[in-house]
Amino acid sequence: MIIFHDASCLEYSAPSHPERPARVARSVPLLKERHPDWEWRMPEPASEAALLRAHSRDHLERIRNATRDFDADTPIYPKIYEHTLRSAGAAIDAARTALRGERAFSLMRPPGHHATRDRAMGFCYFNSVAIAALDALAVAGSGDAGRPGSSTPATTKVQRVAIWDFDAHHGNGTEAIVAHNARIAFASIHQFPGYPGTGTKSFANVANYPLGPGTPRNHHVEVAKRALDKLVAFKPDLLLVSAGFDAYARDPLVQMTLEREDFSTFGEWLRKLDIPVATILEGGYSDELPELIDAFLTAWASK
Repeated sequence: MIIFHDASCLEYSAPSHPERPARVARSVPLLKERHPDWEWRMPEPASEAALLRAHSRDHLERIRNATRDFDADTPIYPKIYEHTLRSAGAAIDAARTALRGERAFSLMRPPGHHATRDRAMGFCYFNSVAIAALDALAVAGSGDAGRPGSSTPATTKVQRVAIWDFDAHHGNGTEAIVAHNARIAFASIHQFPGYPGTGTKSFANVANYPLGPGTPRNHHVEVAKRALDKLVAFKPDLLLVSAGFDAYARDPLVQMTLEREDFSTFGEWLRKLDIPVATILEGGYSDELPELIDAFLTAWASK
């Protein structure tokens, strides 16, 4: 297992905001202690060219030069442009590492799956998973286009990418960016009603699986498996996972019912796939988040 992490992602916060540094800060030592053989790498910031595949230039400038909060959930922080560049870059690095035949996880903040082409929202500024997907389609198989830190070129020519989003909130930004792209299949399993109030219908290359609050965990797991199986049937050359852990039964922001063992099950499913897989941290706001991440990654990394 290779984990992309930069401790500078802990340098910003807002009082009482649920997307807080402790989410990642408490996960790092737990993973290092339990898995001393896992490799930790510093991600490279995403390039402007990579960002512009998913976002407009106007959006980049708004993030770079913002002087006021984007909304009540999405504050402006000092150097947030640089922080979100590193988060997006870690997703790119994880995807490219997967294409070289290794399991990779991006343990960074801020998350990304709510960010649309032109809007920051829901704790998200740039859409890391969409940026990584579009980068893989544009670059993989071309020797990594000289990306720093990529000593071994990706060998897989990527024609199709699948995105499996099991965060408890709909990945509305990812959907908006990849909708109608025939080379990408997107699936989101999420609570509805719930923030951001989207994701009730499937169309074209988008498969949405809205679940009511309190959905029994066995049904939730069955739906997640159905969504993953549909993505596998797309025959992707790369699977990217928006790994949000807020569907946990004791997460403070939603009303779902999954337990630690269910995230282990998700990891087991990934382990059995014969597809390059990279996973990217999205949500998860309970104090148990480090344990949930560990359960998921341990099951995925098991021989």
